[in-house]
Amino acid sequence: MSARTAGQAVAGTRVFLLPDLGEGLSEAEIVEWKVAVGDLVTVDQSVVEVETAKAVVDVPCPYAGRVVALHGAAGETRPVGQPLITIAPADGGDEPAGHATYREEERAGSGNVLIGYGTGHGGTRRRRRPRLTLAPEPVAEGAAAPAAPRAPEPVAVPSSEPRVPAGAGVGAAASAGAATDGAVPPARGGTSPTGGTAVLVISPIVRRLARDHGVDLGGLRGTGPGGVIRRSDVEAAMVTPPDRPAAIPDRTAPAGSGPADGQDLVIPLTGIRRVIADKLSRSRREIPEVTIWVDADATALLATRAAINAATPDAPVSVLALLARICLSGLRRFPQLNAHVDTEGQRIVQSAGVHLGIAAQTDRGLLVPVLRDAQRLTTRELAAALAETTAAARAGTLPPARLTGGTFTLNNYGVFGVDGSTPIINHPEAALLGVGRIVDKPWVVDGQLAVRKVTQLSLTFDHRVCDGGVAGGFLRHVADCVEQPALLVANV
Repeated sequence: MSARTAGQAVAGTRVFLLPDLGEGLSEAEIVEWKVAVGDLVTVDQSVVEVETAKAVVDVPCPYAGRVVALHGAAGETRPVGQPLITIAPADGGDEPAGHATYREEERAGSGNVLIGYGTGHGGTRRRRRPRLTLAPEPVAEGAAAPAAPRAPEPVAVPSSEPRVPAGAGVGAAASAGAATDGAVPPARGGTSPTGGTAVLVISPIVRRLARDHGVDLGGLRGTGPGGVIRRSDVEAAMVTPPDRPAAIPDRTAPAGSGPADGQDLVIPLTGIRRVIADKLSRSRREIPEVTIWVDADATALLATRAAINAATPDAPVSVLALLARICLSGLRRFPQLNAHVDTEGQRIVQSAGVHLGIAAQTDRGLLVPVLRDAQRLTTRELAAALAETTAAARAGTLPPARLTGGTFTLNNYGVFGVDGSTPIINHPEAALLGVGRIVDKPWVVDGQLAVRKVTQLSLTFDHRVCDGGVAGGFLRHVADCVEQPALLVANV
């Protein structure tokens, strides 16, 4: 066990163990320490940022005092229940300025208790802070940012000293975001401590990728909102010759070409990347999946959306929200697809509620945030929830509980400009509806050839939970509702 310590052990020291971060997670990777040996900390102060298989989390310490040991370095994986930080009582004269009551707060107990870990204190004095704080709230032009201790913001990094701690993942399948009306708020920059231009990097994963591959963040031009440097910018710089602009990929290089120096690029399977690989592999091993598809005329669906948004422009409805509503209608008629197979119990479990997963591509990889009991939401509520959820997924602010427990997934791979796909089911679910791009195509209407808005719908399903008749019936119902949205009225 590696640890950075200061001097001998002090009487009264307490060791804070890595808490259970929920959802059966057994370990976490240290991304960045927010304190150093010798620092004074207060109750509930965030002391370390860790990455689990689900999210990047700020971990608050339930003790106040002086840091005497940090157990583990950035990039090291720590098991749950193992020492994380050691805190010793601070000398009476060493209390932080403006925090004279921190001893009293510690006696009152921490209000920031993580899953599976309590401070063991009672009392009524509590302070709560968000545990997931990757993306700051947008700040209006000319307004001063609110004071918030240790709130992660786009990091200002001198170009000569890139700061890059964190691991990453890549996704497969698709993003739902382009079909929603939500967007990730742009990050805003300033100047670095040395007076140069600030480097805008929200994701610690991007910072670590740059560090591991020797990419100077100061020389990149970000392509994200507000100039934020994204993972794709760093990856492009890794294969771009030095005499070319760093953040612009070399379009003349052949597809699949390796790093410019001829060496293999090694990307470790850690964090989200490892979980994605394990889950997709398990799905392919265990689920006998079948994919069926059909083309549908979406002209009426787009017209319906336009009419809804024209009537109430202050609460727009996205195409994805309408597709989600159609899926909910289909699952009401064919509940066999809103299920999972319990292999140990040798049974099929149909869920009482529809916990709708939305596949979303992010800088950290493919995430599937879940809208719980989506059948209870109106179409407008679905639109708002989808926009908020996909934006939070990309910002990295969703708690682990929002990324698990889905019963059916909607996958909008059309945002990538493709027509069809045979996606892998999100284990342990039983089905996934995929939606291709909506494009102009020749279509026969009432015996006459016309140009219509056409999309391809695909359903991948677990053949253990139903036969082709049920799956075909669900997909045909979805296609009919896309072509004739009025059919939804009978089921809403």
